[in-house]
Amino acid sequence: MLLTLLFILIYRIGCFVPIPGLDINAMGLSNIASTDFLKMLSTITGNSFQNGTLFALGIVPFINSFIIMQLLTLIIPKLEKLSKEGEDGRKKITQYTRYLAVLLAIIQAIGIIFAWRDFIIPVFGEGTVSEVFTMIFIIIILTGGSSLVMWIGERITEYGIGNGTSLIIFVGIVSSLGTSIYTAAFITIPDQVATGDFTGIWYLMGFIVLVVLLFGFIIFVDMADRKITVQYAKQIKGNKMYGGQSTHIPIKVNASGVMPIIFASSLIMFPQMIIEFAGAGSSKFGMFWAEWFGTNGNLYAPITFLLIIFFAYFYAQIQFNPDDVARMLQQNGGFIPGIRPGRSTSDHLRRINNRLTLFGALFLAIIALIPTLILQQIPGFRALGFGNAFSATGLLIAVSVALELQKQLESQLLIRNNKGFLK
Repeated sequence: MLLTLLFILIYRIGCFVPIPGLDINAMGLSNIASTDFLKMLSTITGNSFQNGTLFALGIVPFINSFIIMQLLTLIIPKLEKLSKEGEDGRKKITQYTRYLAVLLAIIQAIGIIFAWRDFIIPVFGEGTVSEVFTMIFIIIILTGGSSLVMWIGERITEYGIGNGTSLIIFVGIVSSLGTSIYTAAFITIPDQVATGDFTGIWYLMGFIVLVVLLFGFIIFVDMADRKITVQYAKQIKGNKMYGGQSTHIPIKVNASGVMPIIFASSLIMFPQMIIEFAGAGSSKFGMFWAEWFGTNGNLYAPITFLLIIFFAYFYAQIQFNPDDVARMLQQNGGFIPGIRPGRSTSDHLRRINNRLTLFGALFLAIIALIPTLILQQIPGFRALGFGNAFSATGLLIAVSVALELQKQLESQLLIRNNKGFLK
């Protein structure tokens, strides 16, 4: 736990180290994170991006690299073979993921530097050459910062508690939430009260109630599963009888976690990232995309809804293979009461998994869209600064990581309490 806290402290310190060559005083949320994609990037990095600090890219390149490698593993036979070779194969895939993450960090740093071009202060003297060298200098710092965050995440996973990448995202989102609540409670609302407007207090209380209700709903669904009873046939070997016991197969309602939301958000915001980095936000295509596919666009909600359901089913096929489970049960003398072994068992498991996946996909779509639409469409919430990307994926990520961390702590305590039996 101490190592985990130490690495998180190092990460948070890096989020406040300014990058040389940037006019920090001229930077801010209104200037930098002016689009939906950049606001989400700033939220995930704990406001590090909008302040132009060392960890401005955060863990985002590694997340994108991880998603791409998972998709390539399904497409490229060599990678699929590596994934089934045990620990050595996973280590090679992890190494490829790191290389791809560094490459993506360089590409994103080049795109971001053009978004920051108006705030660059040449550190090698005046002139065009000096400005180019300063931009290269900042790109190297951004790439190095992202690589360091990736290293910190892996060290937390190896030596600390929980998944390091998830914890870094969790810390960034929680810090952004704290900043938003602090700004609303101690800056925005007092200014409104000074003018005789007390509605901000009620909107803040409504926001807290909404968050608590969403937390309860997320925990209820995240911990829900369907237990399928499995009976093992009795086998007599020599003078002993084996089997005969009854157990169950747990299938989680939301087995894919937050991944479908991340996939859908990344896909729908990727063109906006290209538009922003190319400086084409004011072009006809950029304005068309913002009007129809931006967070407040006319088609954003229905397309995101459909993409989340699609990726939920896509990810469910990766996580749970009914044919493999049915084959394993048949080989070990197990069967589901009332269902024939083999093909019938596989079809039965697939039918149950598809129903649970549909419910989980609808849950994810509601969590991703309803809070965002409420906080962005109601002017009172928008005035307090709550209408950002946090309301969509942030809550689900925060709760999922907190539940995962709790399970890790419980397992550590169980090992500690039973250490005498293991010696």
